[in-house]
Amino acid sequence: MSPNRPAAVVILAAGEGTRMKSATPKVLHPICGRSLVGHAVAAARALDPEHLSVVVGHGREQVTAHLAEIDPAAVVAVQHEQNGTGHAVRVALEELTRQGVVLDGTAVVTYGDVPLLTARTLAGLVAAHEADGNAVTVLTAQVPDPTGYGRIIRAADGQVTAIVEQKDASEAQRAVREINSGVYAYDARLLAEALGKVTTDNSQGEEYLTDTLAILRGAGHRVGACAAQDHREIAGVNNRVQLAEARRELNDRLLAQAMLDGATIVDPASTWLDVEAVLAPDALVHPNTQLLGGTRLAEGAEVGPNCTLTDTVVGPGARVSNTVAEQAEIGAQANVGPFAYLRPGTRLGAKAKAGTYVEMKNASIGEGTKVPHLSYVGDATIGDHTNIGAASVFVNYDGEAKHHTTIGSYCKTGSDNMFVAPIVVGDGAYTAAGSVITKDVPAGSLAVARGQQRNIEGWVARKRPGSAAAQAAERALHEGAPEGDRPGE
Repeated sequence: MSPNRPAAVVILAAGEGTRMKSATPKVLHPICGRSLVGHAVAAARALDPEHLSVVVGHGREQVTAHLAEIDPAAVVAVQHEQNGTGHAVRVALEELTRQGVVLDGTAVVTYGDVPLLTARTLAGLVAAHEADGNAVTVLTAQVPDPTGYGRIIRAADGQVTAIVEQKDASEAQRAVREINSGVYAYDARLLAEALGKVTTDNSQGEEYLTDTLAILRGAGHRVGACAAQDHREIAGVNNRVQLAEARRELNDRLLAQAMLDGATIVDPASTWLDVEAVLAPDALVHPNTQLLGGTRLAEGAEVGPNCTLTDTVVGPGARVSNTVAEQAEIGAQANVGPFAYLRPGTRLGAKAKAGTYVEMKNASIGEGTKVPHLSYVGDATIGDHTNIGAASVFVNYDGEAKHHTTIGSYCKTGSDNMFVAPIVVGDGAYTAAGSVITKDVPAGSLAVARGQQRNIEGWVARKRPGSAAAQAAERALHEGAPEGDRPGE
């Protein structure tokens, strides 16, 4: 195999993760738009391995279903009993063999709970492993505080002579700051041989993958190490505190890359991105904004403050403020918010407006059309350059089925309108304020659907005598009456 394409990558994702204290398997906890194991799979796939195997155990039904969604080609191996890391890798190799796979080349072993480990670092590990002709190469890192980690002990020629655990280390060994990440690159055939010699003769009664290093070195094979440039990459997630720390670190990476690519992030500390979000040059993001899923901001788009956009496309020059949007399309130079809610299927045309306290769902809004405030538009198509009056409601649900409303171009609809679907309002039509529109409105027509106003004079004085309202009315009548006709004169 070439240095850039390993024969296999094995991801160990069978652990229970009890310290997470969660009903959700640890590797399924999300950060920045992917599960923990999803990050591991993405890094592994970037190496373009011939085979990708994921070892599952605890919560295997959930984890297997998730893997089927994110990477159907991955080979799932089940570790029915968690008998150690060596046992887990052996289970993966046995499953590949059962499927007729013969591994010849480099096999990488990594984990489903190290979301910060990059494809670049894994590729560097593979390259160093093959360039040095090692039987196994350990990914290591220099850390500020190595307490609790296994120390990497090297010979003068750089080979790894041992990995010494904290409890077994001498004073001199404890001073070593290079630690074992648990990520390895192996010669696949030598790995299989070494796993066959691993015993359970230890305090835990488990098969340790680390034992393969001594086995291979004892057989005269070369054991090497490759140091990661950033020790944070090898940090595992074992509890909610570490989950939050990993999320913060990954988010900082995403923000830094977005800014280097030309976007402006006003306050990185309060801005969150998912890994699939894309910000074009000159996009501007104000504080307290989350851009989730596959959200895309075009050049000159301005989003925030206080926005959460999920799988939403924002066009060039559009402005979005104090808005929640999901699976929506916002056209060029459109204006959204403040306090708008765009639900799935909303499409705003160029220079359209969804204003203050406007909710839209499955609605197509034409170019230059405005829904300025206090309205609900659901299951609707509105043409170009139409104005929807304040406090309008598109009545789309009859209790059993959803129905569609179509309003044409260059229409003017009055405030406090109810459009009871299914109806069509033709181009250029008007509707009067306070109307409940239940029938189609022909193009160019004025629709009036409200009762005639009737004033019952003197009602307050008769029905609410002595009240503040009655007294105010009496004063107004007295002041407004001609001299000689005022009450009491």
